[in-house]
Amino acid sequence: MAIVDVVVIPLDEKSVSVSQYIADIQTILKEKKEAGLIDYQLTPMSTLIEGELSVLLEVIGEIHEAPFNKGVKRVCTNIRIDDRRDISRKMADKLDSVNKHLK
Repeated sequence: MAIVDVVVIPLDEKSVSVSQYIADIQTILKEKKEAGLIDYQLTPMSTLIEGELSVLLEVIGEIHEAPFNKGVKRVCTNIRIDDRRDISRKMADKLDSVNKHLK
């Protein structure tokens, strides 16, 4: 199980706001979650996606394409991958690990 931190940056000459594109991406991710392929979490600065790495890479390709499908001419996507293979960890497990040190 891998966790990916992804930021899709549509460079739209019409507006500096990207929230409409991020909403489209969240809709795609919701469909993938409902199909049982991934889990995801929107944050103020990025989206975290968890699942099998091969599935995540396909999903990243799809969400990278989403702004192009809306007419954007340029999209920059930043990806960080945490692929730990000695144990199975989920996003919540990582937070729990830190939070236990805060108690």
